[in-house]
Amino acid sequence: MNYVNFGRTGVKVSPLCLGCMNFGLRATEEESIPVIHHAIDKGINFIDTANVYGLMPTDPPMGEGAGRSEEILGKALKQNGKREFVFLATKVHHHMYVDDPNGGGITRRHILYEVEQSLRRLDTDYIDLYQLHQPRTEAESDETIRALDDLVRSGKIRYFGTSSFPAWRLTEALNISEKFLLNRLVSEQPQYNLVNRRIERELVHVAQAYDIAILPWSPLAMGFLTGKYKRGEDAPDGTRFSTQINWLRYMGDRAYDLLDEMYAMAEEKDCSVAQLAIAWVVNQPAVTSTIIGPRTIEQLDDNLGALDVEITDDDRKRLDQFSKPREHILEI
Repeated sequence: MNYVNFGRTGVKVSPLCLGCMNFGLRATEEESIPVIHHAIDKGINFIDTANVYGLMPTDPPMGEGAGRSEEILGKALKQNGKREFVFLATKVHHHMYVDDPNGGGITRRHILYEVEQSLRRLDTDYIDLYQLHQPRTEAESDETIRALDDLVRSGKIRYFGTSSFPAWRLTEALNISEKFLLNRLVSEQPQYNLVNRRIERELVHVAQAYDIAILPWSPLAMGFLTGKYKRGEDAPDGTRFSTQINWLRYMGDRAYDLLDEMYAMAEEKDCSVAQLAIAWVVNQPAVTSTIIGPRTIEQLDDNLGALDVEITDDDRKRLDQFSKPREHILEI
């Protein structure tokens, strides 16, 4: 495993990050813990979850699954004694509590309450990276940044970052930190893959200018780039698109033309389509660590194989013909 710098922090993290959204949701505790242990044994030292992960999409706030991913991850790290080896990340934002108007968001009140709940569920004394899961406007940005700064100074979190924030909000947060002499954000977690390249318009440039770590999620475009889907065919049983909202209806000819080219390139490189898709993201400028979300050890091993796939400049140019830089080719 070739570890990389986590933005400006000097911390070394693996180029693949184990995302835990499926744990407690599409994978049981008994299925999830071996995947976590296997990832660490293979050299992955960066693991990402969120307080809301494990909550079924149909559940009400604070449904039966709320917080399950954090609990499973905490138990796994306790079992193998590798907590100090792991750069542990979680998030705050989503509404967690029934009938509580203050039970969500990125207000100081909610952040300070939820960090304690995450620490308890993760069974740890500190969180390496605490992230704002989504931007919200109910709180002034300086209140949010000051709350996160207080958590850094108290030792409950080491660093903080964002997820799905636009470029202007990152620069706003940096300006607030500079103005009030507060700790600054160190990372942003955007969606980024060969189907969705919108972050190349502004976000990538901001990240490079201010040395912000970019942690792409959904490198497989919610599973579309796994090689499971064929033009004109229904989603196979048991896949995400067969059981959740039918995102396949947004995949037009351009997306399938790209997928056809990826099938051909993967065959030439003797790798899977999924490995090719992940390798492309891993090797993009400004990307620090790419978040993968395997449910099984077999899927994890396939994802890890992406680190052995070489992406040349000619490969990028070839794929750029079907996936244009800065474009989003879903037909929404």
